Amino acid sequence: MVASITPADLNALFDGSTPFALLDVREAGEYNSTHIPGASWLPRRRLEFQMADSVPFKGVQVVVCDDEGRRATLAATTLQGMGYTNVSVLKGGTNAWTNQQYPTEWGMNVPSKDFGEKVEIQNTVIEISADDLHSRLETGKHTVILDARTPEEYQRFNIPGSRSLPGGELAYRITDIAEGLAADDAIIVNCAGRTRSIIGARALQRMGFTNVSALINGTAGWMLAGYELERGADRLAMPEPSTKGVAAAEAYADTLAKEDGIRYLDIDGLQAQFATRNERTVYFIDVRTNAEYAEGHIPGFQWIPGGQAVQRSDDAAVVKGATVVFCCDGKTRATVTASWYRQLGIQDVFVVDGGTTAWSTANNALEMGAPSRPPTGFEAASKSVPTVSPQDVQSNSNAAVIFVDTSQDFSSGHVPGARWVPRGWMELRIEELVPSKATPIVVTCNDGQASALAGATLQALGYTKVSRMKGGMAAWRSAGLSVELGLTGVLALPGDIPADVVLTGPERNFADTMTYLRWETALGEKYKG
Repeated sequence: MVASITPADLNALFDGSTPFALLDVREAGEYNSTHIPGASWLPRRRLEFQMADSVPFKGVQVVVCDDEGRRATLAATTLQGMGYTNVSVLKGGTNAWTNQQYPTEWGMNVPSKDFGEKVEIQNTVIEISADDLHSRLETGKHTVILDARTPEEYQRFNIPGSRSLPGGELAYRITDIAEGLAADDAIIVNCAGRTRSIIGARALQRMGFTNVSALINGTAGWMLAGYELERGADRLAMPEPSTKGVAAAEAYADTLAKEDGIRYLDIDGLQAQFATRNERTVYFIDVRTNAEYAEGHIPGFQWIPGGQAVQRSDDAAVVKGATVVFCCDGKTRATVTASWYRQLGIQDVFVVDGGTTAWSTANNALEMGAPSRPPTGFEAASKSVPTVSPQDVQSNSNAAVIFVDTSQDFSSGHVPGARWVPRGWMELRIEELVPSKATPIVVTCNDGQASALAGATLQALGYTKVSRMKGGMAAWRSAGLSVELGLTGVLALPGDIPADVVLTGPERNFADTMTYLRWETALGEKYKG
């Protein structure tokens, strides 16, 4: 049996000091439209993939919610099967929460968005409009444009001429980038919207740079102003910090530690934190670049680059009241990230003094590569659900072929004739499309992992002829087989309009982009006056 918790009891958890996690297991579009403030988005279909990082201590209190309770109950059962011992479902879901007059909000990663607007207002971060930046570039004034997003986001689209410098790297590398700039040269920090532009510009402002501005509304503002974005840019290389650059960065870190109350751990202190992992929630986060992490990291640390650890703070530190330990290879990047967390209101934050360098100096081994673990339950599901080749799927016209990843993935290419049955809704939707449990079903997804888990679910529901396509759509494409594009059949059932994807960047139309930017700006209104 799955326990339940009332909206009043959940509200009391927010007011108390007991560590807990509130997981909203609906799809992205649903969560984006409205959710409980403080709820972390972790869709049901991703529980087996992400819970080990999102909620590492299985004894912590976990509250699961959806709209009215059906999917949350299924998700709670999954979590119990994964070993979580204190799981409850919000009775009546967000519907009951709203009906009892408790607050809701909309948007993704709201804590960081709110924080960015607070920083902008309380620190008078200098900003530049798209028109003024464009005019500056047209007149040939020397301008360094730093894109504070991830390299992957940057390569999708960027301000023409900008270079990639993720937010967590700004303070660490800016001294060398700014070397030789004249007084009237400008440094512009941008992201896709507002948050990372503002936070990045504030960091450089706090370091003492006076020629730094945040691009108002980022690439979205550039697009709305009628200017073209560049796509596929390859300006990803970052300068290795010089001795002077490291010294400036470490001096900045010392200032942050003193002003923001950052606590450092030596290696014995870190080992003491490791020793408590079976008793409470501790997040161990390496904030360096992916390449550095792969070259050697402290075992037990997950990789989240510093800028993203802030941008996605509600995903990175899901459990309220948890301890967060950051590290890099020294102290600068970890301290900068810890400072942001302290400003976000997260209290129990530490930095490993000396990071991986100190760990190695103490004769401890680093772990190489990016740790890869299969989703929870994948091994058992793989043994239970037989595989068929793409060629077998193509030749079997009697089987019902279903696709269980997102509608966006389905639209990008699926087996011709396949139907979309999102894994988060599997138990609640499958009988609409496959009424007879004797019908052969072939489960497909992008890479073969989600289909194994979905196949095991179907077997548990009593379907007797379930198989999965080996290698997913990646294997189908590799075999040179034709794909069907679009949302074929998705709108055939009442209520099946996809709510699982939130469009971002240029994928949004102009009206939605303006609505989003106005929402983000409005978050800061409460900090004025």
